[in-house]
Amino acid sequence: MDLQAFFKMSYGLYVVSSSDGENRSGCVVNTLTQITAEPPKLMVAVNKDNFTTDIIRKAGYFTGTAFGVGTDMLQIGHFGFKSGRDFDKFGDISFAVDENGMPYPTEHMVARFSCKVEQELDVGTHILFVGEVTGAEKMVDEEPMTYAYYHQVKKGKTPKNASSYQPEAPKAKGWRCTVCGYEYQGEELPADFVCPICGVGADMFEKIK
Repeated sequence: MDLQAFFKMSYGLYVVSSSDGENRSGCVVNTLTQITAEPPKLMVAVNKDNFTTDIIRKAGYFTGTAFGVGTDMLQIGHFGFKSGRDFDKFGDISFAVDENGMPYPTEHMVARFSCKVEQELDVGTHILFVGEVTGAEKMVDEEPMTYAYYHQVKKGKTPKNASSYQPEAPKAKGWRCTVCGYEYQGEELPADFVCPICGVGADMFEKIK
């Protein structure tokens, strides 16, 4: 199976957040998707290990907000690479509370969707929540950030708990020809090795770091 094929699918980038009255938290997802129009419903997949998953289950509500392209990496990292079990993610940022009492970030967020959970489905590593939209609004007048933009322009990484996470391939070990770029795989380069592309000897190779 060619896992690289999944990189051809289009996604947005969102924060899904919730509060059960005692705790509040949110996490970055790329799986928030509209599934029906009448009535409007959204679905979102959240990793079982995320603190936000526990809160959504207790609260029965969640809010999804879409990042704009102006969002800085600190805010994305705040929700995407830290755990709400360790600190209050809404403690030092600009946020609002929706009609269901759910907190959501406001800075550089282009839209907000508030949902009441109707169904949940265990899909292995993630829980799929289906929610009927109880409120929605356009926020900042800014282009929404796509997942591709996050990777290509922001140079962002994918958290291990994300639905689209793929382990990085191990870096190749070997030697590279300084003339044509041909790469020889292996820890040791034979002293009599000749580049099959340009014909130079082993003395023209450098170790791949």
